[in-house]
Amino acid sequence: MSSTLQASENTPALDDDKPRKTVHYPIVIIGGGAAGITTASLLLKQNPSLGIAIIEPSENHYYQPGWTLTGGGVFQVEDTVRPQQKVIPKTVTWIVERATEFKPEQNAVLTTGNLQVEYDGLIVCPGIQIDWHLIKGLKEAIGKNGVTSNYSPQYAPYTWESIRNFSGGNALFTYPNTPIKCGGAPQKIMYMADDYFRSQTGLRDRSDVMFLTPSTRMFGVEAYAKVLGKVAKEREIKVKFAHNLKEIKGEQQEAIFEILENDSPVDEVSIPYNFIHVAPPQSAPDFIKRSPLADPKSPYGWVDIHPGTLQHKRYPNIFSLGDASSAPTSKTAAAVRKQAPVVAQNLLSFFNSRPLALEYDGYTCCPLITGYDKAVMAEFDGYNCQPTSSFPLNPTKERWVMWLMKKHALPWIYWNRMLTGRPFEGEYIKPLRWRG
Repeated sequence: MSSTLQASENTPALDDDKPRKTVHYPIVIIGGGAAGITTASLLLKQNPSLGIAIIEPSENHYYQPGWTLTGGGVFQVEDTVRPQQKVIPKTVTWIVERATEFKPEQNAVLTTGNLQVEYDGLIVCPGIQIDWHLIKGLKEAIGKNGVTSNYSPQYAPYTWESIRNFSGGNALFTYPNTPIKCGGAPQKIMYMADDYFRSQTGLRDRSDVMFLTPSTRMFGVEAYAKVLGKVAKEREIKVKFAHNLKEIKGEQQEAIFEILENDSPVDEVSIPYNFIHVAPPQSAPDFIKRSPLADPKSPYGWVDIHPGTLQHKRYPNIFSLGDASSAPTSKTAAAVRKQAPVVAQNLLSFFNSRPLALEYDGYTCCPLITGYDKAVMAEFDGYNCQPTSSFPLNPTKERWVMWLMKKHALPWIYWNRMLTGRPFEGEYIKPLRWRG
């Protein structure tokens, strides 16, 4: 069982007038999500005696890719969660607090419980921040009257409730004007909803399904954008490019969109809805944005790292991976799977004054569900936006077997292999992989 450090319930959120308790660990990890747990496990496989602490306030650990299947009625939200204590490696100290401030010149992190956590090496992977407030009226409207989002376990069950209760009219699915985790998720739930509407007699005939995005194409990788464009056309889904959701008027059931031209608003339009699934704007957590670790050129505050070594550009004993890093690729668990070994090895190389030999190549994957029995396993090199595949199959095709992978194999792999530091499965069949 891992040891824990937890602030008393009576401890103030932050009291700069109070003396701080100082603790030290050779390696400190900010974030106990997919990135933090996987990296800790990999480090311990190389050296079981390492002193590691994870700063993570959440008592629960979620398999976030499962929220789409929750919204589609395939999973219960309970299927996507386990106690954090069960997934943190036994020899790791769990500090059950929030990080609030970085002091990289002093090799220290401050927390909500008046702790000063000092380190020799720091790994920053707290995940992404959901900026609900950037869409006017969304926080007030969500969770009722057909307004929902799979980007929270709180609302994913309501997505399925709303799909089942939909009786016709406009069903809107939106994408924001910021980078987001799992960029395919807003479309995945749309295709599942469309499948469900078609299964109910006459329902699809009295429904308009719309996908509204600020982008000018369906997906960031052209090969997969073509596939999704074809799927949307065959299903008579109305795609509206250059549309950015600006406001939800919950009482009137109206969505206000900015019309963009060259990424700038030139007009706006109001579209009534009976159901709307919102992918909210996202960014790095605020405590990173305001820190010296943030990329000064990024409006989203990502941790400023070298895209290959994942080492911070100004503080060499700091590394970052996952959704909050500035690595210019899609933000998915699959990307973390390939980033974590790079961070683990390079941090240990740094400790031993050796060259940082490993480089992350931008690999990521987004299983694009296109219905209840098919998916496109969209693997690609995110740095060059080129399709790749771990399988001896063309990855740009809809396949039943990839639906089975998404529904059954990937959750098992996540809990039993990824979080425990096992090697990437694709390496075993590397000689057989498809090459376009």
